[in-house]
Amino acid sequence: MKPIISLKGFYFKNQHKGKHIITSKIEHPAILNPCRFLEKIGARVTYVGVDQYGRVSPEEIERAITKDTILITIMHSNNETGTLQPIMEIGDIAEKYGITFHTDASQSVGKVPVDVNDIKVDMLTIAGHKLYAPKGIGALFIRNGVVLEPLIHGAGHENGLRAGTENTLLAVGLGKACEIASLQISNSKLKELTNYFWRQLKAEFGDMVVLNGHPEERLPNTLNVSFVRRIGQDLLDKIPNLAASTGSACHAGSIELSPVLKEMNVPEEIGMGAIRFSLGRYTTKDEIDTVIKGFKEIF
Repeated sequence: MKPIISLKGFYFKNQHKGKHIITSKIEHPAILNPCRFLEKIGARVTYVGVDQYGRVSPEEIERAITKDTILITIMHSNNETGTLQPIMEIGDIAEKYGITFHTDASQSVGKVPVDVNDIKVDMLTIAGHKLYAPKGIGALFIRNGVVLEPLIHGAGHENGLRAGTENTLLAVGLGKACEIASLQISNSKLKELTNYFWRQLKAEFGDMVVLNGHPEERLPNTLNVSFVRRIGQDLLDKIPNLAASTGSACHAGSIELSPVLKEMNVPEEIGMGAIRFSLGRYTTKDEIDTVIKGFKEIF
């Protein structure tokens, strides 16, 4: 709901200033679908591409700016690959041209340091369940001076932005989750486990496994790899106790890569074997070793 408020609410309130929005081709559907809706009612949206690591180019964003541009929205990190975007550089560009800048930081908050002033964003969205808060709660940071049109009209809840009685319990849960995350965010354990996982996969499978995403500029908990000339879902089906997601979908016997991997120009023989592993606060080295053993048994 928060990305919808930021995009639609901003456009409805500010379209008299311009109707052009810049985003990327690898955004979460929470961004892409509102953008496509806004296009139906008169907005013009530029979707910039990404490089082989899934990173957008600040230079391409700057080239896309016109006198009609009112909003730039680029995710802080990608939900499939974990690749971190050059948000600070984009923030500098947005500030230079006086354009409002929004980032979807749902995947990042609680995992890497995020400071709205450092990255110069005007709006930032948070998804609570991504940092151990209850499901169904989120937050939208709005910098002073940014004005949005309410999407749900009624009483003056949420500073007049969204009518309806607030869920106090969920809000308290989000606040506590953020407090706990802030105390643990400097802990390198998660990144070390993820790196260990990748090293073990590479040691066991060599050229048969490929990393998707940036090797360094990525979230500490996300590991997206491809097993070459394999189908990710087939592999997961053979390890029923493993909870992970694939980077492709099977429709009527054919393999369709995820839009993110497509935009990264990942070949089908590699992309169809993509699996995203998400490590968490309670993941252990023994669990990783068990997963490695499981893959060894099915190869």
